[in-house]
Amino acid sequence: MQNAQNPMENQDVGEASDVNTVVPPAAPEVAEAPVAPEAPNFEARLAEMSDAYLRAKAEGENIRRRAEEEVSKARKYALEGFADSLLPVKDSLEAALAIPGATPEQLLEGVHATLRQLSSALERNKVLEINPTAGTKFDPHQHQAISVVPAEQEANTVVTVLQKGYLIAERVLRPALVTVSAPK
Repeated sequence: MQNAQNPMENQDVGEASDVNTVVPPAAPEVAEAPVAPEAPNFEARLAEMSDAYLRAKAEGENIRRRAEEEVSKARKYALEGFADSLLPVKDSLEAALAIPGATPEQLLEGVHATLRQLSSALERNKVLEINPTAGTKFDPHQHQAISVVPAEQEANTVVTVLQKGYLIAERVLRPALVTVSAPK
């Protein structure tokens, strides 16, 4: 049986066989995409947009930094106006102490004048008194009840003010200390 030949032995190496060999289909040739005439414009546009982005980012950082500086300065000098309005009060108190032979009437008059100065300075800086009158409805946002007492007035109303309270720009700085009428 040596005379039987394998049909594959007679074929050249370069030839393809029908039986066992699979020839992949030829890949279509891909031609390079023609460079559009607008391509340089895209690069220029990209560079322009990149520059605009970097400038906007830097501007945003500058705005943030300036805002932080302004907030820092506002905190640092927030009390400047308030302190300035209190200086005349201090001056008046020092002047009163500098008078060696002041009579009690003179001291009392000076204390009243100084109190008016202080009240004026507080009002200019939006520090307002909370001084409820007797019979005013108790407000827990502005009043602090020290005690509940029996009284001949409506329940849960202010009977007396033990210490004035204060608001600063509509925010309670210190609540008024009050006694409140007990329910009947």
